[in-house]
Amino acid sequence: MSDDYTPPKVWTWDAANGGEFASINRPIAGPTHDKDLPVGKHPLQLYSLATPNGQKVAILLEELLAAGHRGAEYDAWLIRIGDGDQFGSGFVEVNPNSKIPALMDHSVTPPRRVFESGSILLYLAEKFGAFLPKDPAARTEALNWLFWQMGSAPFLGGGFGHFFHYAPVKIEYAINRYAMEVKRQMDVLDRHLADHRFMAGEEYSIADMAIFPWYGRMTTGGVYGDAVTFLDGKSYKNVVRWNDEIAARPAVQRGMMVNRTSGEPSEQLWERHDASDFELRTQDKLDAQE
Repeated sequence: MSDDYTPPKVWTWDAANGGEFASINRPIAGPTHDKDLPVGKHPLQLYSLATPNGQKVAILLEELLAAGHRGAEYDAWLIRIGDGDQFGSGFVEVNPNSKIPALMDHSVTPPRRVFESGSILLYLAEKFGAFLPKDPAARTEALNWLFWQMGSAPFLGGGFGHFFHYAPVKIEYAINRYAMEVKRQMDVLDRHLADHRFMAGEEYSIADMAIFPWYGRMTTGGVYGDAVTFLDGKSYKNVVRWNDEIAARPAVQRGMMVNRTSGEPSEQLWERHDASDFELRTQDKLDAQE
């Protein structure tokens, strides 16, 4: 990067810039190609990828099923954002913002679209009357933290994660700016969790499910290279305690696998259409059949 770069008066897009994700980023909305979305047998149709935002919704769906809500059965279809699946006409009809996850609820007439991960969590929690406290004060606290996550995570992912791990050049100012903000956010969480078992108090809620895939992973590694060391993630002891309790939940472990295409093949379930898929159709088992 030139030290004497001066922004032009009017910015124009250069598809050659942008690093690893340049091919899927563009300054306009709308579809790039015609492609219908598949529809499975269950009332809920999830179109997603196992990024932190996608994992939130799969975790909630698995928690709902574990709690006995049979109406929460779902099909999870893989959206390969690296291939531009999110710009297909069918996906854009469900989410005009072309971001995963997106949900179609076919249990209502006409079928209802829900997009933005926080909106999906709130929609499902209200639909099934679960994982959102009934007490008004606790409910408000859960929603406080849900919306905190929605507003804060772009600094973690699009800010710190991009400039620390994905950007084609390392920019000291950008890395320092976002590292400072992420550490401030981790301290916010650590101070809160010093006095609370879960984000809304003693009750596990959609606030925990929203925050866990993003900030819990910053205490364990496996995200943005060695960011856990760079940010001293393990020093946030209360976040570590909270993360470990949530990570031990079987429904969370299943939800983290849904639409996952990286990591250990035994932890990858590219598509989920039945509870038995976790035992029968993980990628290691499919590979063994070939």
